[in-house]
Amino acid sequence: MNNETHKEAIELARTLAADIATRAGQADREGCLPAEDVALLRESGYLALAVPRQFGGRGASLRTCAAAQLELSKGSASTGLVAAMQHQVIGHQRETQTWRPEAYERLMTEAAAGGLLNHLGSEPRMGSPSRGGLPETTAISTHDGASLLINGHKTWSTGGRHLTHLLVRATVIDEASEEAGVVLVRQGPEGVPGLEWVETWGDALSLRATDSHDAIFRDVVVPRENLIETGDAKATPNVWFATMLSAVYLGTALAARDALVRFALERVPTALGEPIATLPKIQRQVGEIDVVLMAARALLFEVAESWTGQDADRAAIMPRIAAAKLAVAAAANEATDKALQAAGGSAITRALPLERSFRDVRAASMQPPSGDTAYEMVGRAALGM
Repeated sequence: MNNETHKEAIELARTLAADIATRAGQADREGCLPAEDVALLRESGYLALAVPRQFGGRGASLRTCAAAQLELSKGSASTGLVAAMQHQVIGHQRETQTWRPEAYERLMTEAAAGGLLNHLGSEPRMGSPSRGGLPETTAISTHDGASLLINGHKTWSTGGRHLTHLLVRATVIDEASEEAGVVLVRQGPEGVPGLEWVETWGDALSLRATDSHDAIFRDVVVPRENLIETGDAKATPNVWFATMLSAVYLGTALAARDALVRFALERVPTALGEPIATLPKIQRQVGEIDVVLMAARALLFEVAESWTGQDADRAAIMPRIAAAKLAVAAAANEATDKALQAAGGSAITRALPLERSFRDVRAASMQPPSGDTAYEMVGRAALGM
């Protein structure tokens, strides 16, 4: 880990978080990702954090990106998730380089210049691509073979209209073959002919300001060269995905903890005549929150620090990544629940950000690896299976 890069990344994330936090409450109420947040991420160079230095990025390690994501997400879990998707795509790709070489170099350079990327993989019937299966979305070769015609329906497309590069997982169909692949769709301010964004996400339980809407492709035409990858999406496990998302939820829970501490120091009931922070009950509740968050943070950062970036070590670290993600999800849920209880009635109103943090971290349990699948990964590793 480059200490100077690490320090700069943390300082940048904290600066951005302070600005982003001023819009987070309104963004949540409106269910809309603020354009100002996206502009900050792009113009500050934050989106280039994981991009290799030879393409204009900072080449930050998994540990540094996780630490920065934790700080950024204290400002907004939703904006933190949008940035997390960028880092996990770039970080995983710089290790695996499954894109065509010319596409890899071009996309890394464009990401360093402020391009906002995300994979569009999930579909209504298939669900998450992490469980395998050919997408129903198709990319059919035209008669002259020069273009691909994309049709399909993608869900949970975090970033929505703000994305400049949509990496669409599709079944690529030629005259003699049919296989899964990734097709690049470039999106400008005017949109994409044939692409409709259906706003399905604004009233979701969690992460309402991520613009994770549905994308419907109707005869979207792209050049054949935009087929940047073919093959199985599950072939190489992504260490970055769960790590970046875990950092988002841990940062959100820490923000709730900080909000509770401020409230406890400022809240002076008439009957008490001094801040509720003086009450042993409140001190104990804050202590309980800190213990679970400290433990989760220590595990997440220890695992991230140990990642070598080498394929030979990938299988061994995935159960530990799953364990860290499980620990963070449990800690974030417990911490925000206890924060609500400690703050009392004010916590369930918008007077405090606690109810938003409480809702946002609930998504941690829904994203892979999760549930029985994650526990089985940890168990198999322990049993040497």
